Amino acid sequence: MARKTTIFTLLLLLPTLLVGGCSDDPNAIPSGLVYCSEGNPESFNPQRVTSGTTIDATSHQLYDRLITFDANHNYQPALATDWSVSEDGLTYRFHLRQGVAFHSSDDFKPSRFFNADDVLFSFDRVRQLDHPFYPKQRSNFPFFESVQFAQQIRHIKAISPYLVEFKLKLPDVTFLANIATDFAVILSAQYAQQLLAQGHVERIDQFPIGTGPFKLKKYAKNHYIRYQRFDEHWRGPAKTENLVFDISPNSTVRLSKLITGECDIAALPNVQEIDKMAARGLVFPEVIVENQQGLNVSFWAINTRKPPFNDRRVRQALAHAINKSRIFDVVYNRQAIESQSLLPPFSAAFSPSDYRYRYDPEKAKALLEETGFSDLSMDIWAMPVARAYNPNSYKTAELIQADLLAIGIDANIVSFDWSVFNQKLASGDYDSVVIGWTADNVDPDNFFTPLLSCNSVDSGNNRARWCNATFDWKINQARQESDFEIRKSLYQDAENIVAVEVPVIGLAHTTRKIARRATLKGLQLSSYGGLSLAQAYKQMGQAPEPGETELQEVQP
Repeated sequence: MARKTTIFTLLLLLPTLLVGGCSDDPNAIPSGLVYCSEGNPESFNPQRVTSGTTIDATSHQLYDRLITFDANHNYQPALATDWSVSEDGLTYRFHLRQGVAFHSSDDFKPSRFFNADDVLFSFDRVRQLDHPFYPKQRSNFPFFESVQFAQQIRHIKAISPYLVEFKLKLPDVTFLANIATDFAVILSAQYAQQLLAQGHVERIDQFPIGTGPFKLKKYAKNHYIRYQRFDEHWRGPAKTENLVFDISPNSTVRLSKLITGECDIAALPNVQEIDKMAARGLVFPEVIVENQQGLNVSFWAINTRKPPFNDRRVRQALAHAINKSRIFDVVYNRQAIESQSLLPPFSAAFSPSDYRYRYDPEKAKALLEETGFSDLSMDIWAMPVARAYNPNSYKTAELIQADLLAIGIDANIVSFDWSVFNQKLASGDYDSVVIGWTADNVDPDNFFTPLLSCNSVDSGNNRARWCNATFDWKINQARQESDFEIRKSLYQDAENIVAVEVPVIGLAHTTRKIARRATLKGLQLSSYGGLSLAQAYKQMGQAPEPGETELQEVQP
């Protein structure tokens, strides 16, 4: 009851708060497009993270890539106008777009257009340990480290100012997909040279210079990020002059701001809150929920490096202990698909594992007794922010906690502020974590190599800290195989290994949801990757159609 009261109290109070907050405040948010975001970015360079919050705030707003994907998941030109692949699959050449401008700032004024030097700098810094812009700490470039990018490359060189060659050591059919991901952004080598001369190399990730449709103006942690349109963008100016990320971690606050018009778009709408409002007769025809098929998975990762969780029978017991049906009811409101593998059912390589873990507390107890670990205690770490694949990780952890208590395991739930959570998680000192993954591209490898390969343990992306030589061999063979049916068979073998070893316990796959005002047009919502807002704009003066009485929902 207290939860419902909070929702409606906020709805009543927000208009008053907004009127009172728009006076002569020098920090007042300028007019433009406002996106209610769920958290702070960890960095302003997507090379450095795998967090969806950071990707949304940076990749498509501030930067471009050599190639990208169109709406049908096909590769399309971006900073590269065209490319070629040698017959042996080892050499990739990219012809670069000419006349592409970089952002300028108070501290940096570019004197040239984008060229091959920028491509070399952007990719060399993520693969060369002695590079001056390679940070000297663990988990520097988690995505690139997890896919073994450095080990994959024989050389990257400029054939001419507008022709770049990547030479691989072995064929890899995932190479183009990885080059098209949100992490493979192009930075300014000229800006880097200036920072190096000034002794401030760390600023390249916090004070970004890219070629994207917006440039960063101001960031106030826990409050907002302000962007300004980059009128010289090679695709043409963005549809809106100002873009603001209003940082609002609470889903109720985001929804309230959307309803009152303070936000034009809200991240990760809580469908249960919307349903509660509808049940109370509160209708908001000016708000629309967009749905898009999502390439994602939520899972409970077990730290296989910590006893007794290094015994797979203990992990199998945990898999039998949890009641997924109850999690679906309480957390997902039955608006999800139960995970049968890492891959979502609509992935082209989907093949459900031959092995299943039904909810069976007695079986779980028997397995624990078999191992001699019948009296256990453990921690369950829960993300403090919502994600499309898990709208409430803490609630999921509470339900798992109750299920574990029923088989004699005393579980403690751990959570921190998002930035602290990520830092502590990187140390590997945890028992388990409720977390998940949204794909960066449509290649099925994106669910295997970044999440569970041996190399991804060191990158920090492998939350189970699990390394299995046979699994690694299977996925490495799949990356070198051009016949998709053979690849699919290899991934099914890999899935069966995961099912038996249980480093992670799959929970759900969900649609990707976002809520927007009806006046917001041009929103580009993809099944994977970050959010692009360059083509989004407000169509002023549009009223809801007569007779509309409830919140609309748009299906994919």
